[in-house]
Formats: sequence, C-alpha cells, structure tokens
Amino acid sequence: MIDRRALLAAGLSVPLATTANAAQARQPEPPTDFVELWPQGVPDTNPRQLAELIADDSRGTGNPNRAISGISKPRMAVFRARLPSGAAILIMPGGGYGRVMMDHEGYDLARWLAGRGVTAFVLFYRLPAEGWASGPDSPLADAQRAMRLIRHRAHHYRIDPTRVAAIGYSAGGHLCASLTVHSERPIYTGVDDVDFLPARPDLTGLIYPVISLIAPLAHIGSRERLIGSQPLPDLERAYSPHLHLTENAPACFLLHAEDDALVSPENTLLMRAALLARNVAVETHLLAKGGHGFGLRKVDGHIVGNWPELFWSFAKAQRVI
Repeated sequence: MIDRRALLAAGLSVPLATTANAAQARQPEPPTDFVELWPQGVPDTNPRQLAELIADDSRGTGNPNRAISGISKPRMAVFRARLPSGAAILIMPGGGYGRVMMDHEGYDLARWLAGRGVTAFVLFYRLPAEGWASGPDSPLADAQRAMRLIRHRAHHYRIDPTRVAAIGYSAGGHLCASLTVHSERPIYTGVDDVDFLPARPDLTGLIYPVISLIAPLAHIGSRERLIGSQPLPDLERAYSPHLHLTENAPACFLLHAEDDALVSPENTLLMRAALLARNVAVETHLLAKGGHGFGLRKVDGHIVGNWPELFWSFAKAQRVI
C-alpha cells in the first residue's frame, strides 16, 4: 500500500477527482489510499526508463480532467465506502491505450459508487506501446492482478469476494472485456499467494467499449497501440474479445451512444450478440445522443446522463451490488 506521503516523495501527487455535480467538484474527495499491484516489481521487462506524465485538459473549468501516461508502477486508487455494502467494483478508464483518463472515467464514478456503499478501485494499468516485453498482454496482466488483489484484501476492505464487479470505458472497456473472456488465461507467472485467487469479475459493465480490432469497426488508435499498425489477421482476432467469449462469462451491462463518432456502436452490438449466443445475461442500452467519452460529465440535457442508475439497477438485479 502506498500512502500519500510516499506518493508525494516520488513526485506522484495524490490525484483529486470531480463529480458531475459542479458544487461537489470544488472540494473533491481524494482516494482513500493506493494499492501497488506489484510491490516486488512488475514481472515483466522494459528497456525504457518511463517517467509518469500527468496532463490536465480541464480548460479553465475548475474540474480536473487529467490523463496519465508512462505508468511503470501499476496501481489502484481506492475509494472506500463509509458504510460498505460488501460490493466492490474495479474501474478501468479509457484513453486509447495511450493514456489513462484519471478523472472523468475513473474518480468520478468511484466517488459516486463509494457514496452508495460500494468500494471502488480505479486501475492505473501499463500501456502496451510503452516498451513492455509482454506488449499487448501488459494491461490484461495488471487487470487480472488487480481483481485478485481486491479479493485477497476483501476482509481489510469489508468486501464480499463473490461480489466484485468490473467496469471499463472505451479502450478500458476493451481491457474489461478482455478480462471477462480471459480471466483464467495465464497471462503472467504468479509471484505470490494472491495469484492463486480468481480473476473473473462477478459482473461486467462495458461503456462505449472498443471490442473488435478488425477493420472497419476497429478504433484505429487503440488497435495500433495494442497490436501495431499493420497486424496480421490472426492477431486482430486474438485480441477481439467477443470472438473468445464462453458460457462462463459473467452477466454484462452494455452502453453506447448511437452518435459516437469515435468508437462505432457496432462494437457493443458484436459483444451483445456473442453474449446472447452463449446464454449469458446481458442488458444493452443504445441511446440516440451522447457521443464518446462522456463519463459522468458530458451528459447535460441527454438521457445518457442516467446511465449510472441503469447500471446500478442491473447490478442490483444480478445481486452483485
């Protein structure tokens, strides 16, 4: 566990977050604490000397809108619920596999969930194009490890290890879908007892997700950073999670805006069809307006702003929340 003093000493300021409510955004609650995924060092090699970079695109709004890259120490920011219900959610922000969107696809939802009794963990995962030997498997290794760590620390956080969900946005949705279908695949060599625990989420939420890496539906930036600019067809298929779904997949919530000009909503429809074909419980919401990357913010005047409540209702019906 990394405390705030250690983060400051390392030059990693404790990230603040905002919510969709502007009044609350003036004094956002910081994470309760941080959990480093690999305290003994990442079981991977990287010839580069990565330096973490945090860029803020708030544009004078007063609401942080930060993106982080150069992650060499993958970790989770923890938002503990004051009155924990026993449920937990691992949040995987998007960023096209070139950065991790800290606030509007991470801390905002984490704070919203913690206010409802759900302990939330925001994942800062390694980026596959930054030199890791495991390449496209590096984010998935971090996601698997994160799920196992949450269950390993269930007693500490007052969590029921059978009620741990995962949710991802955009490229983070691709990572979340990959975790959904490859939770039992050995991505890395185990380093301790944590790695004997299951990595399968008990429920999955995919928000405007990247799913297919096959043209013409692939999001070009995510595909290029994950598997290269001219991948072979076999590699495209290997990293398109809807093609590897099994009956063991958890129930899944899907959300996309029809006017998303960055990631085609056809990605969500592909995942829905794969889930239905395997009789996996799925709830799908395709909304007319919303665009891409709205998180909990760019929703004013659009029905898409109700999506957290829709997700909550689905998770509750599945007895995870």
